[in-house]
Amino acid sequence: QVGFEDYGPDCDSMRITAFLDIPGQDNLTPLARLEKYAFSDNIFNRQIIARGLLDVFRDFSNNEEDFLTVMEIVVRLSEDAEPTVRTELMEQIPPIAIFLQENQPKFPTAFFEYLMPIVVRYLTDVNNQVRKAGQEALLILLEQDLVAQSDIENKVCPILLDLSAPDSDDEYKVEAVNIICKMASMLNRTTVERMLLPRFCELCSDGKLFQVRKICAANFGDICNAVGQEATERLLIPKFFELCSDSVWGMRKACAECFMAVSYTTSPEVRRSKLSPLFISLISDTCRWVRQAAFQSLGPFISTFANPSSAGLYIREDGTLSIRPPMHDVNSSSCRPSNNITLMSSSTNAILSSSEQPMEIRPESSTEETSAEVNTKLSIENLNKDTQEEGSDYRTHCGDDVSRLSQGDKVAAGVTEVTKNSSFPGTNSRLQSAEDVFNTFLYWRPPLPDISQDLESLQFKTEKHKDSCSVPCNNCVASSEIKKVLESLQEHIDDPDVQAQVQVLSAALRAAQFDSVGDYETKKMEESSGKLQNKTISDETAGLDATCSQVEKGDLSCPASQDNVSEQSTTSPLKSSVKEQHRGTSVFLKSEQENNPPFEDDKSKLQDIIPQPLLDQYLSMTDPARAQTVDTEIAKHCAYSLPGVALTLGRQNWHCLKDTYETLASDVQWKVRRTLAFSIHELAVILGDQLTAADLVPIFNGFLKDLDEVRIGVLKHLYDFLKLLHADKRREYLYQLQEFVVTDNSRNWRFRYELAEQLILILELYNPNDVYDYLRHIALTLCSDKVSEVRWISFKLVVAILQKFYANNANALGLNFINELVVRFRHCSKWVGRQAFAFICQAVVEEECMPVDQFVEHLLPSLLSLASDPVPNVRVLLAKALRQTLLEKAYFKNVGNPHLEAAEETILALQSDRDQDVSFFATIKLKQGNMDNTTIEKQ
Repeated sequence: QVGFEDYGPDCDSMRITAFLDIPGQDNLTPLARLEKYAFSDNIFNRQIIARGLLDVFRDFSNNEEDFLTVMEIVVRLSEDAEPTVRTELMEQIPPIAIFLQENQPKFPTAFFEYLMPIVVRYLTDVNNQVRKAGQEALLILLEQDLVAQSDIENKVCPILLDLSAPDSDDEYKVEAVNIICKMASMLNRTTVERMLLPRFCELCSDGKLFQVRKICAANFGDICNAVGQEATERLLIPKFFELCSDSVWGMRKACAECFMAVSYTTSPEVRRSKLSPLFISLISDTCRWVRQAAFQSLGPFISTFANPSSAGLYIREDGTLSIRPPMHDVNSSSCRPSNNITLMSSSTNAILSSSEQPMEIRPESSTEETSAEVNTKLSIENLNKDTQEEGSDYRTHCGDDVSRLSQGDKVAAGVTEVTKNSSFPGTNSRLQSAEDVFNTFLYWRPPLPDISQDLESLQFKTEKHKDSCSVPCNNCVASSEIKKVLESLQEHIDDPDVQAQVQVLSAALRAAQFDSVGDYETKKMEESSGKLQNKTISDETAGLDATCSQVEKGDLSCPASQDNVSEQSTTSPLKSSVKEQHRGTSVFLKSEQENNPPFEDDKSKLQDIIPQPLLDQYLSMTDPARAQTVDTEIAKHCAYSLPGVALTLGRQNWHCLKDTYETLASDVQWKVRRTLAFSIHELAVILGDQLTAADLVPIFNGFLKDLDEVRIGVLKHLYDFLKLLHADKRREYLYQLQEFVVTDNSRNWRFRYELAEQLILILELYNPNDVYDYLRHIALTLCSDKVSEVRWISFKLVVAILQKFYANNANALGLNFINELVVRFRHCSKWVGRQAFAFICQAVVEEECMPVDQFVEHLLPSLLSLASDPVPNVRVLLAKALRQTLLEKAYFKNVGNPHLEAAEETILALQSDRDQDVSFFATIKLKQGNMDNTTIEKQ
């Protein structure tokens, strides 16, 4: 056949059906030729027509009569006896549907009348390859929202229900189950619940084919998310229990892998009371592969217990992670944003992705759930490419009103923000920080009694009786004063926040009334009283004790008890007097704990955020025996999910994880340490500055001296970590930054490239003198690197340093640095150095990082002198700097400018340069502005 050519995938720009336009021996019109070859006896001809249908529709869509003829040809072609032709045809249906959608005014019903029936019919085709193509096409059409709701309910779903019926053929049933699970997330909730959910529940109990049950188990989380919390707890959770106890270990393994997704869709009560024991049974399964999958899902499952309203975490509108004291929520169970929180570390680049997990808010919700249950999903996953971020939607349900705030598509994942607990005003929204936000706590309640004076009197009397009274006497004074304070709060006892204060003071009262007759106990209480007297009411130290951490942050809510699974209501910080009151009461609580030291070791790993067995299993992941009996990389999985577990427990329970973190940080496997190194900056945000300085800085210092594979983890987020430290602690790292220039393998140039990028950010953390004394030397060293990529990013670092000097009025340092640049680059014996000088000058003008009078005095003469450079590549950069940047600035456009004449003379000389590239860049002003200068050097 003349004119037929299979152009292949590399010739997308060439029409497969171009032969239709070539006059042949048959003298037929293109449409007649199409019909001839579409029904040729040669299978290859028909395949070519099917493969080029999109081009055919484009060619014949201008005439309605021709278009209908083509449609008839497609329908007849769909009935072709050759499976490969039908497969080729089905692969073209999605792009044709998109084309018809774009041209809908011309052919409003063409897809639904002609093509959709073909897709439905192919779901039951006798050929397996054709059915697969039809299923893939259907999913693409559903994803693109090209299938009408009526077609879904009246055509697609009935076919799938028939194929998945108990008496259906096994092969058809497996395919139907798979397509049902995949399309559930693309349909509306009502359709899934009414048409697909009953059949899915039946298939979960299919006793004939374990493949069917395994597909159901693997996609169980997606189905739960598609139908919502109520249907999940009523219908799906019982089926999930069945699958988790299935006799086939592959079923139980699939359940363990999707456990986190199922947990997201359930209420906290179901999560704690039903799913937790079920997960413990999986983690102690007789099959090693099930235990392995369960341990890998343990950290993510624990993260579903996170309650950011008490942990103090929220996401700003720009996507950055920030820590604040818990903020007050309206005491109404009908107004709660509901998304889930997961935070896991990554052994490579990290992305911060928050995805919406909508949850139904039912009127019959427990009245105990008064605080906002925010389940914002933060997943930090492995990627071997540049950091990517996706925005998320926050959906807040307040009665019948639904407000939606969408983040931008691009957010700075690595740039997280930490705010000290004592510096934030109370707010009523996690998305706002203004002091004047309306707050029911501040405006619609009786004022709390001011008991600060009582507490000051209490401490004064305790100190007064220190020398004259015995310890029991001190206790008597304290008891009487505390009783007075409690009496003053009785009239406000109905207020939940006052109830929290009463509970705290009652605990202090019990501690004060503790009377011991033994000498040993008396000595202990004297030491405790001494500690109390040495501690002032205005102490700003943040409490790490689990009992009173919320009080010290300004949160007046009662700490959650071990049996209480609903999130506790939190409040805004009050006046300083109330803060002092709670700092004072925390002293008594600490004193009570110091009086009972024997119990501290036993309770060091106890908490009430998550079921204790889950935490015990997680802490056991560092046990060497687990690596032998479960998974050799179990420690890596533990390290990967540790930030999520730490976020769930909150900084007040960091003592539960501290030993485990230190064990992981000293693991013999560098992959484990690398995973921690990539996430240490996020953990620092979670823990706050005090715990970071005490527990993370020593580990961070160890990572700095580790293998390059580990060091790159801390290097990629060096700025994010250093900015969380106090200025004096941060300054200590100035001496260690130069160690990053040296690597285990000198060929690892990306390491030095990353260092230059981080230094550009780090400049803002140090004063100009420190930058000049320490960072300047590193920048100039990187500018002389053997790899051009490192040099180009280092030139930008040099410009940033210069901008730092002049922005902080350190003109003397800036002038010294300029002179050093002139000597090092302008008068460099190698042409790449002189070329770098031209680039630096151009960047200085673009960024406007120094006063223009300083530039024309100290840099412009040296820049213009490059016009006589013997190397064309240097003159090319000079021409670009002058034409694209310098002469476009307003300063050089003034006719009376004395420096304008010199610049114009230089550009005229370059326009007549003997080198074609130099004259080109000196003459033409490129539309795209500044091109990538790295390409110049590569030339």
